Amino acid sequence: MTSIKNVVFDLGGVLIGWDPKEVFKTIFNSEEEVNWFLDNICTMDWNEQQDAGRPIAEANEILIQQFPEHKENILAYYSRWEEMLTGPIKGTVDILTKLIKSNNFNVVALTNWSAETFPVALERYEFLHWFDGIVVSGVEKCKKPEEKIYNILLSRFDFSPFECLFIDDNKRNILAAEKLGIKGIHFLSPDQLHKDLANFNIIV
Repeated sequence: MTSIKNVVFDLGGVLIGWDPKEVFKTIFNSEEEVNWFLDNICTMDWNEQQDAGRPIAEANEILIQQFPEHKENILAYYSRWEEMLTGPIKGTVDILTKLIKSNNFNVVALTNWSAETFPVALERYEFLHWFDGIVVSGVEKCKKPEEKIYNILLSRFDFSPFECLFIDDNKRNILAAEKLGIKGIHFLSPDQLHKDLANFNIIV
């Protein structure tokens, strides 16, 4: 028997594909230009501030003041954000389906996601409505791997950390959860996730 009662999924990169290059490869002429723009202008650090609650309009204005020559491309990041969603990661959705149908676990999500863009995903992906609850960083105005957001999750659903298993594609988020006593699986692929869940006696 497993001691796990609660399974916590990250969303982006685990259940839903997301890649900003999908937009910028239609704007720039080479992969090098795309990578330069995303490494130097619309960076992941900048994006994560929106995940932590910063308004998109404010984020755009900050970059446009710094890089006025890139205004059009900066604005494209969020005006064309929906194109960055590459669809469900089918193997993981299949695993989620099995867990929901088994009715043996509380199944929730903990995601770093802008509060302004998350409703788009909710409308697009039916499986997001299967969860017992979702903690969205942009709504909470804090993000993984900050301790605060894990405590929000535990408090909101009255979970013991020692009865939780957290799945995330970002190793730093797993390490932060483990410091609180939450067991973790670093997601690499649906096949690997299935094997790891089997090792925890959560799925056959």
